[in-house]
Amino acid sequence: MQQATKSMPRVSSYDEQSKKPGAPKGRKFDPKAMLQNTEMQAALGSGLLMLLAWGLSGWSSVLSICLYVISYTVGGWIKAKEGVETLVKEHDLDVNLLMIAAALGAASIGYWNEGAMLIFIFALSGALESYTMDRSRKDISSLMALKPATALRIEQGAMNEVAIDELGVGDLLLVRPGELIPSDGTVYRGESSVDQASITGESVPVEKYYGDEVFAGTLNGEGVLYIEVTKSAENTLFAKIVKMVEDAEAEVPESQRFIKRFEAIYARIVVALTLVLVFLPPFVLGWSWGATFYKAMVFLVVASPCALVSSIMPAMLSAISKSARKGILFKGGAHLENMARTAVVAFDKTGTLTEGKPEVTDFIVGEGYHRLELLRVSASIESMSRHPLAEAIVRKAEDECLELWSVQDSRSLTGWGMEGIVSGKLWKIGKSNILDEGTVAETYATTAGNAETGGAAERGAEGAPAALRDEDLAFWREQRSDLEKDGKTVSVILDGDKIAGMIALQDTMRPQAEEAVRKLQELGIKVAMLTGDRAATAQAIGAKTGVDLVFADLLPEDKVKHIGALREQYGHTVMVGDGVNDAPALAQATVGLGMGMKGSGAALEVADVVLMNDNIEEIASTISLARRSQRIVKQNMIFAISVIALLIISNFTEGIALPFGVVGHEGSTILVILNGLRLLR
Repeated sequence: MQQATKSMPRVSSYDEQSKKPGAPKGRKFDPKAMLQNTEMQAALGSGLLMLLAWGLSGWSSVLSICLYVISYTVGGWIKAKEGVETLVKEHDLDVNLLMIAAALGAASIGYWNEGAMLIFIFALSGALESYTMDRSRKDISSLMALKPATALRIEQGAMNEVAIDELGVGDLLLVRPGELIPSDGTVYRGESSVDQASITGESVPVEKYYGDEVFAGTLNGEGVLYIEVTKSAENTLFAKIVKMVEDAEAEVPESQRFIKRFEAIYARIVVALTLVLVFLPPFVLGWSWGATFYKAMVFLVVASPCALVSSIMPAMLSAISKSARKGILFKGGAHLENMARTAVVAFDKTGTLTEGKPEVTDFIVGEGYHRLELLRVSASIESMSRHPLAEAIVRKAEDECLELWSVQDSRSLTGWGMEGIVSGKLWKIGKSNILDEGTVAETYATTAGNAETGGAAERGAEGAPAALRDEDLAFWREQRSDLEKDGKTVSVILDGDKIAGMIALQDTMRPQAEEAVRKLQELGIKVAMLTGDRAATAQAIGAKTGVDLVFADLLPEDKVKHIGALREQYGHTVMVGDGVNDAPALAQATVGLGMGMKGSGAALEVADVVLMNDNIEEIASTISLARRSQRIVKQNMIFAISVIALLIISNFTEGIALPFGVVGHEGSTILVILNGLRLLR
């Protein structure tokens, strides 16, 4: 194979410092990263200048004041800028301006060091919060940096480096060892292990062989892979994740929106009370102007809601960050809040509690027919369909090395099955409801009736096709009943209008399904299952998994109605699904949880939370984490309000020094931020 003259640079997600893949794997505290934070550098610089000014105060007051001014500027510039922007653009006051005003007020009455200390600790707490939020966002969105810019496309025997946006479905790509896979696709040739941590959170690389699916942004191991592109750049799973991350960073939870509204009102009240404290006591209480102004500045410091404002987002982002490292991606903090209040979790069955890949379990042959011949006919007709049950029958024939026959006049019988002519005979394969008299059989007459069968004209009074009335329906119904008791889906094979056989198929249960249900129930959460399967099949699966509620024979609109009913009866409802038909129910639920690996694009688009590795057993731990985050938020808010109240009361009853007010107020802010950081562990 001839290689193009332009060489392709080696692309890798390994960073040179850690020598580990770039995907987050549960980072520990990193002092170096904290010191690289611009706000932290400004805060520490302000603190050093404050200490230097204090040390020189006995030698040169002018030089000391100059250093204090520089300390104020270095530490307070960022916060002052934010406060002024809020005032100008939103016409609101915030804690930034309150703190700057308090520091300048302290300096105006000669308390330069106290003002500098206030600026330093305020800047330090702000830097710590900024670092916390940046770190959390990096845990969520570090995979965005893993998007390769180019790919090596094989065209007419030559390899050419092209931009990712130029790739189209069907292109063949070469991915060398240590390179990032540039697009979603399937392995066309080669074998290798692929690190999928950036997409699924899996810590162990996954072996990939011919036909296996691979994802953009994942890291190829030691082997060479030839990848056939299956999705355009904007439709890859990676692109969808990036959009989810952007949504998550933009969305603010309701509690934080409330705090922001409260902050604006509260800041106005604090400023008004401060002005009253400055001008009223000298006339009413006979205080000196100096003492009055000092108490007013202490009040301005201790009454500011810094700790209260910092009570929510660090904890929220820490929880979202921890979930992201486990392959659970929230689209925003609001969904974390809602998930904490979950009362019931509703699962779609196929592809969620089950693997979504049915297998043939029983093949019953009628009298006068040969098993292999009947299986070959069935597989030949079903090969014309893309239905999962049809594909399972085709796989069964392939496993037994049967060669398929050609089929003429193949067509789908809407709502029932397939039919086609094989070797001059008409065969039909479809739902076993053809065995039921009076109701469903009439539907069959409408959809399956044709020139060969005589259509509805040849139907008896009981509703069953005329030819079927003479069959031993009791035998086939008994067979179906026995199979459905085990949770199997049953299809019948018709030779014209004569029953030739019966096929039973069963979806494979997810190994984690029973454990996932049990963990949820241990949290006091009801578990429901919604499915379009027949009631007997649904009840069998429900019994195996241990779910509390089973709803069967549902169309997509029925699932929406049941989700609405569950919300009305129990409260906050989480819907877990993967298919296009689940999208309306996902949207109707309080929190829609989509399956990331096998989920449809519609399900991922509508879902509020995505399980990137499809590990449903992580749902319970995610709800536990959401509940823990809410407990920490409540702890923070109660602590912040208590400290503010205590300091305000102490200022007017006992009188507290400005430095103590600064340390008490800003110290509480740092403590609530650190309390939120506990969720990262």
